[in-house]
Amino acid sequence: MDKTLSRDGTPIAYRRRGDGPPVVLVGGALGTAADEEPLAALLEPRFTVFTYDRRGRGASGDTGPWAVRREIEDLAAVVARAGERVSVFGMLSGGALALEAQAAGVPALRLAVFEPPYTPGPAGRAYKARCTAELHALLSAGDRAGAVALHLARTGVPEPVIARMRRAPLWADLEAVAPTLAYDDALLGTGEVPTGRFAAVTARTLVVTGGFSTARAHETTLALAAAIPRARHRTLTGQTRELAPQAVAPVLTDFFTRDVIAHLPS
Repeated sequence: MDKTLSRDGTPIAYRRRGDGPPVVLVGGALGTAADEEPLAALLEPRFTVFTYDRRGRGASGDTGPWAVRREIEDLAAVVARAGERVSVFGMLSGGALALEAQAAGVPALRLAVFEPPYTPGPAGRAYKARCTAELHALLSAGDRAGAVALHLARTGVPEPVIARMRRAPLWADLEAVAPTLAYDDALLGTGEVPTGRFAAVTARTLVVTGGFSTARAHETTLALAAAIPRARHRTLTGQTRELAPQAVAPVLTDFFTRDVIAHLPS
């Protein structure tokens, strides 16, 4: 992987592949650049695809103290390497980061996000507060395994599956990035959709949800689409929170190339 420096000097590791209009993929909680490779491989024939390890993960650094603006600056550094007329796709909490970055002025021609995990409404805010307290208690106690298990359970992974994952080689990799769960948690704030900030998103935006996702995910993505000035909503039939790269790649290809074609010089 190559590296670029964020504004505070933190090295951010990224990988570039393919040839064509630039696209940056932003992973969600616990994810690394390697987790984005299946989607990157499908986009590679049409795009130059950039994947990167977010702060505190993989080969990237983790200069403290953490702040949302620092993750925005990390993404800005990768976008700068990608060049002009870049499009961005963010998965889950990576989608929240992509939206925050664009609202803060990080350039993007088009922006697509899949189910940023906000939890709006009084019940959602109370749920988010409980999750935050439990997560911080586990991380403060040094219980990385407990923090990972908590996150997986909160995202719908059944307990028997979590038990099997604990015995698998990948569990050590998840524990290694467990402290960054606090970063994604802080990124989502109280759980409310930040409609005021997202009114500043200028990119044409596609907000995507899975057809088999929860009612909360549908409600949240519709609220997001309503809050973003140039956004539209799309439901992917048959998909859940575990989005299949094969399902979303054609959607992204269509959404991102349409704008490129429209802006080609005459």
